[in-house]
Amino acid sequence: MTSRGGLDRDEFRKRFLWVVNNTLNRVTTPLARSRHGPFSLIRHVGRKSGRTYETPVILVQVAEGFIAELTYGENVNWYRNTVAAGGCVVVHHGSEYQVTRIETCSAERGVSAYPTPFRLILKATGRKEFRLLRTSPR
Repeated sequence: MTSRGGLDRDEFRKRFLWVVNNTLNRVTTPLARSRHGPFSLIRHVGRKSGRTYETPVILVQVAEGFIAELTYGENVNWYRNTVAAGGCVVVHHGSEYQVTRIETCSAERGVSAYPTPFRLILKATGRKEFRLLRTSPR
């Protein structure tokens, strides 16, 4: 199936994620490192390259670890790398947390964990894919 411009969905998605990675992530990564704003970093190791990457995401901290909303679905590198490796490191407001397991999280729990402004956006956009990034006890 093709989208606008004659690209099939996979090619459109690939190009869209390239734009995100090469523009938006370059702005949000420094914000995540600054400890200000809503962004955290997920530090993960490439499945094929073995290289360490940091991906900015908006996470919410819960008793068991962090809840992530999979804005672009499961087929993004940070998620695939984390699943393949069995974990990653979350850098949240300057502190590092070792993720030891990833679990499916219900949409109800995922949406309700986020603060009001994010919750309203998540509900309005019908977001349903959430994961619990379970961290080891501190």
